[in-house]
Amino acid sequence: MCRTDQAPEPGEEGDVDATDAVFTSLLEDSAEELYEQAPCGYLSTLMDGTIAKINTTLLDWIGLERSRVVGRMRFTDLLTVGGKLYHETHFAPLLQMKGEVSGIALDIKGAAGRKPVLVTSKVKTSEDGEPLLIRTTVFDARDRRAYEMELLRGRQVAEEARRQAEADRVRLQEALAVLQQSLLPAELPEVPGLEAAAYYHTASPDLLGGDFYDLFPLDTGRWAFFLGDVCGKGPQAAAVTSLARYTLRAAALHDRDPITMLTTLNTVLHDRYASGDGRYCTAIFGVLEPDGDHVDVHLASGGHPSALIQRANGSADYLPTPGGLLIGILPQAPFTDARTRLLPGDTLLLYTDGLTEARTGPDRALYGDDALLTFTATQTPAGPKALITALAGLLASFGDGLDDDTALLALGVPAPLGTPRSDNLP
Repeated sequence: MCRTDQAPEPGEEGDVDATDAVFTSLLEDSAEELYEQAPCGYLSTLMDGTIAKINTTLLDWIGLERSRVVGRMRFTDLLTVGGKLYHETHFAPLLQMKGEVSGIALDIKGAAGRKPVLVTSKVKTSEDGEPLLIRTTVFDARDRRAYEMELLRGRQVAEEARRQAEADRVRLQEALAVLQQSLLPAELPEVPGLEAAAYYHTASPDLLGGDFYDLFPLDTGRWAFFLGDVCGKGPQAAAVTSLARYTLRAAALHDRDPITMLTTLNTVLHDRYASGDGRYCTAIFGVLEPDGDHVDVHLASGGHPSALIQRANGSADYLPTPGGLLIGILPQAPFTDARTRLLPGDTLLLYTDGLTEARTGPDRALYGDDALLTFTATQTPAGPKALITALAGLLASFGDGLDDDTALLALGVPAPLGTPRSDNLP
Protein backbone atom coordinates (compact mmCIF):
# COMPACT_ATOMS: atom_id res chain seq x y z
CA MET A 1 0.00 0.00 0.00
CA CYS A 2 1.25 3.50 -0.82
CA ARG A 3 1.23 5.63 2.34
CA THR A 4 1.03 9.33 1.51
CA ASP A 5 -0.16 10.58 4.89
CA GLN A 6 3.02 9.82 6.86
CA ALA A 7 6.60 8.62 6.44
CA PRO A 8 7.13 4.79 6.54
CA GLU A 9 8.22 3.28 9.82
CA PRO A 10 11.78 1.92 9.82
CA GLY A 11 11.85 -1.57 8.41
CA GLU A 12 8.28 -1.45 7.21
CA GLU A 13 8.36 -1.96 3.45
CA GLY A 14 10.71 0.99 3.12
CA ASP A 15 11.79 0.31 -0.43
CA VAL A 16 8.23 -0.06 -1.66
CA ASP A 17 7.08 3.12 0.08
CA ALA A 18 10.03 5.07 -1.26
CA THR A 19 9.23 3.95 -4.79
CA ASP A 20 5.57 4.89 -4.35
CA ALA A 21 6.54 8.29 -2.99
CA VAL A 22 8.76 8.98 -6.01
CA PHE A 23 6.00 7.84 -8.35
CA THR A 24 3.48 10.06 -6.58
CA SER A 25 5.84 13.04 -6.86
CA LEU A 26 6.25 12.44 -10.57
CA LEU A 27 2.48 12.37 -10.99
CA GLU A 28 2.12 15.62 -9.06
CA ASP A 29 4.85 17.29 -11.10
CA SER A 30 3.20 16.10 -14.28
CA ALA A 31 -0.20 17.38 -13.20
CA GLU A 32 1.24 20.76 -12.21
CA GLU A 33 3.09 21.06 -15.50
CA LEU A 34 -0.09 20.17 -17.39
CA TYR A 35 -1.93 22.88 -15.47
CA GLU A 36 0.73 25.53 -16.04
CA GLN A 37 1.38 24.84 -19.74
CA ALA A 38 -2.16 23.97 -20.80
CA PRO A 39 -3.34 25.38 -24.18
CA CYS A 40 -5.99 27.35 -22.34
CA GLY A 41 -5.93 29.68 -19.35
CA TYR A 42 -6.86 28.54 -15.86
CA LEU A 43 -7.42 30.61 -12.74
CA SER A 44 -9.10 30.27 -9.37
CA THR A 45 -10.57 33.25 -7.56
CA LEU A 46 -12.07 33.96 -4.19
CA MET A 47 -15.78 34.73 -4.15
CA ASP A 48 -15.03 38.47 -4.37
CA GLY A 49 -13.09 37.88 -7.59
CA THR A 50 -9.58 38.15 -6.13
CA ILE A 51 -7.22 35.88 -8.11
CA ALA A 52 -5.79 33.13 -5.89
CA LYS A 53 -4.18 30.96 -8.58
CA ILE A 54 -3.43 31.43 -12.28
CA ASN A 55 -1.53 29.31 -14.79
CA THR A 56 1.45 30.35 -16.93
CA THR A 57 -0.56 30.24 -20.15
CA LEU A 58 -2.94 32.97 -19.00
CA LEU A 59 -0.09 35.01 -17.50
CA ASP A 60 1.63 34.93 -20.91
CA TRP A 61 -1.58 36.11 -22.59
CA ILE A 62 -1.94 39.12 -20.32
CA GLY A 63 1.80 39.83 -20.12
CA LEU A 64 2.00 40.10 -16.32
CA GLU A 65 4.14 38.46 -13.65
CA ARG A 66 2.46 36.10 -11.22
CA SER A 67 3.47 38.26 -8.27
CA ARG A 68 1.57 41.21 -9.75
CA VAL A 69 -1.60 39.19 -10.21
CA VAL A 70 -2.12 36.67 -7.40
CA GLY A 71 -3.71 38.29 -4.39
CA ARG A 72 -3.49 41.75 -6.00
CA MET A 73 -5.93 41.71 -8.90
CA ARG A 74 -9.46 40.54 -9.54
CA PHE A 75 -10.61 38.63 -12.58
CA THR A 76 -12.45 41.71 -13.87
CA ASP A 77 -9.14 43.63 -13.83
CA LEU A 78 -8.02 41.39 -16.71
CA LEU A 79 -11.02 42.40 -18.84
CA THR A 80 -11.46 45.34 -21.20
CA VAL A 81 -13.97 48.05 -20.31
CA GLY A 82 -16.65 46.40 -22.44
CA GLY A 83 -15.79 42.96 -21.09
CA LYS A 84 -15.95 44.22 -17.51
CA LEU A 85 -19.35 45.84 -18.13
CA TYR A 86 -20.74 42.62 -19.62
CA HIS A 87 -19.25 40.56 -16.78
CA GLU A 88 -20.82 42.75 -14.10
CA THR A 89 -24.25 43.02 -15.76
CA HIS A 90 -24.66 39.51 -17.20
CA PHE A 91 -21.89 37.01 -16.42
CA ALA A 92 -21.55 37.52 -12.64
CA PRO A 93 -25.32 37.57 -11.89
CA LEU A 94 -25.82 34.41 -13.96
CA LEU A 95 -22.93 32.67 -12.18
CA GLN A 96 -24.32 33.65 -8.80
CA MET A 97 -27.76 32.32 -9.74
CA LYS A 98 -26.74 29.04 -11.45
CA GLY A 99 -23.31 28.32 -10.00
CA GLU A 100 -21.87 27.66 -13.48
CA VAL A 101 -21.58 29.62 -16.74
CA SER A 102 -20.12 28.16 -19.94
CA GLY A 103 -18.74 29.56 -23.18
CA ILE A 104 -19.31 33.27 -22.65
CA ALA A 105 -17.47 35.57 -25.10
CA LEU A 106 -15.42 38.29 -23.37
CA ASP A 107 -12.35 40.39 -24.16
CA ILE A 108 -9.24 40.42 -21.98
CA LYS A 109 -6.44 42.98 -21.99
CA GLY A 110 -3.76 40.88 -23.66
CA ALA A 111 -0.06 41.68 -23.84
CA ALA A 112 -0.48 42.46 -27.55
CA GLY A 113 -3.82 44.23 -27.24
CA ARG A 114 -7.42 43.16 -26.86
CA LYS A 115 -7.78 39.38 -26.95
CA PRO A 116 -11.14 37.64 -27.58
CA VAL A 117 -11.73 34.66 -25.29
CA LEU A 118 -14.44 32.22 -24.28
CA VAL A 119 -14.89 31.94 -20.52
CA THR A 120 -16.34 29.12 -18.43
CA SER A 121 -16.67 29.49 -14.64
CA LYS A 122 -17.93 27.19 -11.94
CA VAL A 123 -18.42 27.82 -8.22
CA LYS A 124 -16.81 25.26 -5.91
CA THR A 125 -18.81 24.70 -2.73
CA SER A 126 -18.16 23.05 0.62
CA GLU A 127 -19.96 19.92 1.81
CA ASP A 128 -22.62 22.08 3.44
CA GLY A 129 -23.18 24.04 0.23
CA GLU A 130 -21.23 27.18 1.12
CA PRO A 131 -19.41 28.74 -1.89
CA LEU A 132 -15.62 28.53 -1.48
CA LEU A 133 -14.05 29.71 -4.72
CA ILE A 134 -14.61 30.13 -8.46
CA ARG A 135 -12.69 28.06 -11.01
CA THR A 136 -12.47 29.65 -14.44
CA THR A 137 -11.23 28.34 -17.79
CA VAL A 138 -10.28 30.83 -20.53
CA PHE A 139 -10.10 29.67 -24.16
CA ASP A 140 -8.46 31.62 -26.97
CA ALA A 141 -11.23 32.64 -29.41
CA ARG A 142 -9.14 34.39 -32.04
CA ASP A 143 -9.59 31.61 -34.56
CA ARG A 144 -13.30 32.14 -34.73
CA ARG A 145 -13.60 34.01 -38.00
CA ALA A 146 -17.03 35.44 -37.35
CA TYR A 147 -15.94 36.67 -33.94
CA GLU A 148 -12.84 38.30 -35.44
CA MET A 149 -14.97 40.16 -37.98
CA GLU A 150 -17.26 41.42 -35.24
CA LEU A 151 -14.26 42.34 -33.11
CA LEU A 152 -12.78 44.35 -35.98
CA ARG A 153 -16.05 46.17 -36.47
CA GLY A 154 -16.22 46.95 -32.77
CA ARG A 155 -12.64 48.21 -32.78
CA GLN A 156 -13.39 50.53 -35.68
CA VAL A 157 -16.47 51.89 -33.91
CA ALA A 158 -14.51 52.38 -30.68
CA GLU A 159 -11.68 54.14 -32.51
CA GLU A 160 -14.10 56.46 -34.24
CA ALA A 161 -15.74 57.25 -30.90
CA ARG A 162 -12.31 57.99 -29.41
CA ARG A 163 -11.41 60.34 -32.29
CA GLN A 164 -14.77 62.08 -32.00
CA ALA A 165 -14.38 62.45 -28.23
CA GLU A 166 -10.93 63.98 -28.70
CA ALA A 167 -12.28 66.37 -31.31
CA ASP A 168 -15.10 67.36 -28.93
CA ARG A 169 -12.64 68.00 -26.09
CA VAL A 170 -10.46 70.23 -28.26
CA ARG A 171 -13.48 72.14 -29.56
CA LEU A 172 -15.10 72.58 -26.17
CA GLN A 173 -12.04 73.19 -23.97
CA GLU A 174 -11.73 76.91 -24.64
CA ALA A 175 -15.47 77.51 -24.35
CA LEU A 176 -15.71 75.49 -21.13
CA ALA A 177 -12.93 77.57 -19.52
CA VAL A 178 -14.97 80.79 -19.70
CA LEU A 179 -18.23 79.39 -18.36
CA GLN A 180 -19.33 80.20 -14.84
CA GLN A 181 -18.64 77.69 -12.08
CA SER A 182 -22.08 77.63 -10.49
CA LEU A 183 -24.13 74.45 -10.78
CA LEU A 184 -27.44 76.27 -11.25
CA PRO A 185 -28.23 79.62 -12.90
CA ALA A 186 -28.62 82.49 -10.42
CA GLU A 187 -31.88 83.40 -12.18
CA LEU A 188 -33.65 82.51 -15.40
CA PRO A 189 -33.34 85.00 -18.26
CA GLU A 190 -36.27 86.96 -19.64
CA VAL A 191 -37.43 85.32 -22.87
CA PRO A 192 -39.64 87.45 -25.17
CA GLY A 193 -43.07 85.87 -25.57
CA LEU A 194 -42.33 83.18 -22.98
CA GLU A 195 -42.74 82.77 -19.23
CA ALA A 196 -40.26 80.61 -17.30
CA ALA A 197 -40.04 79.45 -13.70
CA ALA A 198 -37.83 77.02 -11.80
CA TYR A 199 -37.56 75.51 -8.34
CA TYR A 200 -34.87 73.42 -6.62
CA HIS A 201 -35.56 71.38 -3.50
CA THR A 202 -32.51 70.14 -1.59
CA ALA A 203 -33.26 66.96 0.32
CA SER A 204 -30.14 67.26 2.50
CA PRO A 205 -28.37 70.59 3.15
CA ASP A 206 -25.20 68.64 4.04
CA LEU A 207 -24.82 67.00 0.64
CA LEU A 208 -24.32 68.45 -2.82
CA GLY A 209 -27.03 67.24 -5.16
CA GLY A 210 -26.80 66.15 -8.75
CA ASP A 211 -29.85 67.86 -10.30
CA PHE A 212 -29.27 70.66 -12.79
CA TYR A 213 -31.15 72.88 -15.25
CA ASP A 214 -30.58 75.92 -17.46
CA LEU A 215 -32.21 78.23 -20.00
CA PHE A 216 -30.08 80.30 -22.38
CA PRO A 217 -30.17 81.94 -25.84
CA LEU A 218 -28.89 80.20 -28.95
CA ASP A 219 -29.33 82.81 -31.66
CA THR A 220 -31.88 85.41 -32.70
CA GLY A 221 -35.28 84.16 -31.59
CA ARG A 222 -34.24 80.69 -30.45
CA TRP A 223 -33.52 79.44 -26.92
CA ALA A 224 -32.17 76.22 -25.43
CA PHE A 225 -33.10 74.55 -22.17
CA PHE A 226 -32.09 71.42 -20.31
CA LEU A 227 -32.77 69.62 -17.06
CA GLY A 228 -30.96 66.56 -15.72
CA ASP A 229 -30.12 64.36 -12.77
CA VAL A 230 -26.66 62.96 -11.97
CA CYS A 231 -26.43 59.63 -10.16
CA GLY A 232 -25.25 60.05 -6.57
CA LYS A 233 -24.55 62.96 -4.26
CA GLY A 234 -21.58 64.83 -2.86
CA PRO A 235 -18.49 66.35 -4.51
CA GLN A 236 -18.19 63.63 -7.16
CA ALA A 237 -21.80 64.13 -8.28
CA ALA A 238 -21.27 67.91 -8.25
CA ALA A 239 -18.25 67.52 -10.53
CA VAL A 240 -20.34 65.51 -13.01
CA THR A 241 -23.14 68.09 -12.74
CA SER A 242 -20.72 70.89 -13.57
CA LEU A 243 -19.23 68.97 -16.49
CA ALA A 244 -22.68 68.08 -17.87
CA ARG A 245 -24.01 71.64 -17.64
CA TYR A 246 -20.99 73.26 -19.24
CA THR A 247 -20.71 70.56 -21.92
CA LEU A 248 -24.31 71.12 -23.04
CA ARG A 249 -23.88 74.91 -23.02
CA ALA A 250 -20.65 74.78 -25.00
CA ALA A 251 -21.84 72.14 -27.47
CA ALA A 252 -24.92 74.23 -28.25
CA LEU A 253 -22.61 76.89 -29.71
CA HIS A 254 -21.84 74.51 -32.58
CA ASP A 255 -24.99 72.43 -33.06
CA ARG A 256 -28.70 72.91 -32.22
CA ASP A 257 -29.95 69.34 -32.61
CA PRO A 258 -31.10 67.91 -29.22
CA ILE A 259 -29.99 64.35 -30.03
CA THR A 260 -26.54 65.62 -31.04
CA MET A 261 -26.33 67.51 -27.74
CA LEU A 262 -27.01 64.38 -25.69
CA THR A 263 -24.67 62.32 -27.86
CA THR A 264 -21.85 64.80 -27.22
CA LEU A 265 -22.55 64.72 -23.47
CA ASN A 266 -22.57 60.91 -23.55
CA THR A 267 -19.17 60.88 -25.28
CA VAL A 268 -17.63 63.33 -22.82
CA LEU A 269 -18.96 61.58 -19.68
CA HIS A 270 -18.04 58.09 -20.86
CA ASP A 271 -14.56 59.14 -21.97
CA ARG A 272 -13.94 60.99 -18.69
CA TYR A 273 -15.16 58.32 -16.26
CA ALA A 274 -14.99 54.96 -18.09
CA SER A 275 -11.55 54.11 -16.66
CA GLY A 276 -12.70 54.49 -13.04
CA ASP A 277 -16.00 54.41 -11.21
CA GLY A 278 -18.63 54.96 -13.89
CA ARG A 279 -20.58 58.21 -13.67
CA TYR A 280 -23.79 58.83 -15.55
CA CYS A 281 -26.87 61.01 -15.61
CA THR A 282 -30.31 61.46 -17.15
CA ALA A 283 -31.23 64.63 -19.02
CA ILE A 284 -33.64 66.37 -21.36
CA PHE A 285 -32.27 68.93 -23.82
CA GLY A 286 -34.58 71.05 -25.94
CA VAL A 287 -34.83 74.03 -28.29
CA LEU A 288 -37.58 76.66 -28.20
CA GLU A 289 -38.50 78.54 -31.37
CA PRO A 290 -41.14 81.26 -30.90
CA ASP A 291 -43.30 81.88 -33.97
CA GLY A 292 -46.10 84.39 -33.70
CA ASP A 293 -48.49 83.47 -30.89
CA HIS A 294 -46.97 80.00 -30.29
CA VAL A 295 -43.64 78.33 -29.49
CA ASP A 296 -42.36 75.22 -31.25
CA VAL A 297 -40.45 72.81 -29.00
CA HIS A 298 -37.95 70.17 -30.12
CA LEU A 299 -36.43 68.09 -27.31
CA ALA A 300 -34.57 64.83 -26.73
CA SER A 301 -34.34 62.61 -23.65
CA GLY A 302 -31.64 60.33 -22.30
CA GLY A 303 -33.17 58.05 -19.67
CA HIS A 304 -35.10 60.96 -18.12
CA PRO A 305 -38.79 61.08 -17.06
CA SER A 306 -41.01 62.36 -19.87
CA ALA A 307 -41.89 66.06 -19.95
CA LEU A 308 -45.45 66.95 -18.96
CA ILE A 309 -47.68 69.49 -20.73
CA GLN A 310 -50.47 71.41 -19.03
CA ARG A 311 -52.77 72.71 -21.73
CA ALA A 312 -54.71 75.94 -21.55
CA ASN A 313 -58.03 74.03 -21.63
CA GLY A 314 -57.18 72.36 -18.30
CA SER A 315 -56.02 69.00 -19.65
CA ALA A 316 -52.57 67.52 -18.99
CA ASP A 317 -50.54 64.77 -20.61
CA TYR A 318 -47.00 63.49 -20.96
CA LEU A 319 -44.84 64.04 -24.04
CA PRO A 320 -43.45 60.48 -24.50
CA THR A 321 -39.75 59.99 -25.19
CA PRO A 322 -39.33 56.21 -24.77
CA GLY A 323 -36.13 54.26 -25.27
CA GLY A 324 -33.52 56.89 -24.42
CA LEU A 325 -30.56 55.30 -22.60
CA LEU A 326 -28.76 56.66 -19.52
CA ILE A 327 -26.08 59.17 -20.50
CA GLY A 328 -22.46 58.14 -20.02
CA ILE A 329 -22.89 54.45 -19.25
CA LEU A 330 -21.95 53.14 -22.75
CA PRO A 331 -19.65 54.50 -25.48
CA GLN A 332 -22.63 54.83 -27.81
CA ALA A 333 -26.23 55.23 -26.71
CA PRO A 334 -29.59 55.79 -28.43
CA PHE A 335 -31.64 58.88 -27.57
CA THR A 336 -35.26 59.74 -28.38
CA ASP A 337 -36.59 63.11 -29.56
CA ALA A 338 -40.08 64.61 -29.65
CA ARG A 339 -41.78 67.77 -30.87
CA THR A 340 -44.73 69.76 -29.64
CA ARG A 341 -46.24 73.23 -29.95
CA LEU A 342 -47.09 75.47 -27.01
CA LEU A 343 -50.10 77.71 -27.61
CA PRO A 344 -51.08 80.64 -25.39
CA GLY A 345 -51.84 79.34 -21.91
CA ASP A 346 -49.88 76.06 -22.36
CA THR A 347 -47.05 75.11 -19.97
CA LEU A 348 -44.24 72.56 -20.45
CA LEU A 349 -42.98 71.01 -17.19
CA LEU A 350 -39.65 69.24 -16.71
CA TYR A 351 -38.77 67.59 -13.41
CA THR A 352 -36.34 65.13 -11.83
CA ASP A 353 -37.45 61.82 -10.35
CA GLY A 354 -37.19 63.05 -6.77
CA LEU A 355 -40.77 64.24 -7.30
CA THR A 356 -42.33 61.02 -8.60
CA GLU A 357 -40.24 58.76 -6.32
CA ALA A 358 -41.30 60.52 -3.12
CA ARG A 359 -42.83 58.19 -0.51
CA THR A 360 -46.41 58.94 0.50
CA GLY A 361 -49.05 57.57 2.82
CA PRO A 362 -48.77 55.05 5.66
CA ASP A 363 -47.48 52.34 3.31
CA ARG A 364 -44.75 54.66 1.95
CA ALA A 365 -45.83 54.05 -1.66
CA LEU A 366 -44.18 55.90 -4.53
CA TYR A 367 -45.98 59.08 -5.54
CA GLY A 368 -45.68 58.03 -9.20
CA ASP A 369 -46.31 59.40 -12.68
CA ASP A 370 -50.09 58.95 -12.59
CA ALA A 371 -50.43 60.97 -9.40
CA LEU A 372 -48.33 63.79 -10.85
CA LEU A 373 -50.47 63.83 -14.00
CA THR A 374 -53.64 63.98 -11.92
CA PHE A 375 -52.25 66.76 -9.71
CA THR A 376 -51.25 68.84 -12.74
CA ALA A 377 -54.63 68.37 -14.40
CA THR A 378 -56.39 69.64 -11.27
CA GLN A 379 -54.39 72.88 -11.22
CA THR A 380 -55.81 75.97 -12.87
CA PRO A 381 -53.76 76.60 -16.05
CA ALA A 382 -52.35 79.92 -14.88
CA GLY A 383 -48.85 79.64 -16.35
CA PRO A 384 -45.41 78.33 -15.29
CA LYS A 385 -45.03 80.39 -12.11
CA ALA A 386 -48.38 79.26 -10.74
CA LEU A 387 -47.65 75.63 -11.58
CA ILE A 388 -44.20 75.76 -9.96
CA THR A 389 -45.71 77.33 -6.83
CA ALA A 390 -48.28 74.55 -6.61
CA LEU A 391 -45.60 71.87 -7.09
CA ALA A 392 -43.37 73.46 -4.45
CA GLY A 393 -46.27 73.15 -2.02
CA LEU A 394 -46.74 69.51 -3.06
CA LEU A 395 -43.06 68.78 -2.38
CA ALA A 396 -43.32 70.38 1.05
CA SER A 397 -46.33 68.18 1.86
CA PHE A 398 -44.25 65.03 1.39
CA GLY A 399 -42.19 65.80 4.52
CA ASP A 400 -39.56 63.13 5.17
CA GLY A 401 -41.01 61.09 2.30
CA LEU A 402 -39.03 63.32 -0.05
CA ASP A 403 -35.50 61.96 0.34
CA ASP A 404 -34.00 63.04 -2.99
CA ASP A 405 -33.19 66.40 -4.51
CA THR A 406 -35.81 67.66 -6.94
CA ALA A 407 -35.45 70.20 -9.75
CA LEU A 408 -38.42 71.73 -11.59
CA LEU A 409 -38.37 73.82 -14.78
CA ALA A 410 -41.59 75.15 -16.38
CA LEU A 411 -41.83 77.00 -19.70
CA GLY A 412 -45.04 78.43 -21.14
CA VAL A 413 -46.70 80.93 -23.46
CA PRO A 414 -48.69 83.57 -21.56
CA ALA A 415 -52.39 83.71 -22.39
CA PRO A 416 -53.58 87.05 -23.79
CA LEU A 417 -54.97 89.37 -21.14
CA GLY A 418 -58.75 89.08 -20.91
CA THR A 419 -58.84 85.74 -22.75
CA PRO A 420 -60.14 82.82 -20.65
CA ARG A 421 -57.50 80.10 -20.66
CA SER A 422 -60.12 77.37 -20.85
CA ASP A 423 -61.19 78.72 -24.26
CA ASN A 424 -57.72 78.12 -25.71
CA LEU A 425 -57.94 74.55 -26.92
CA PRO A 426 -54.68 72.69 -27.74
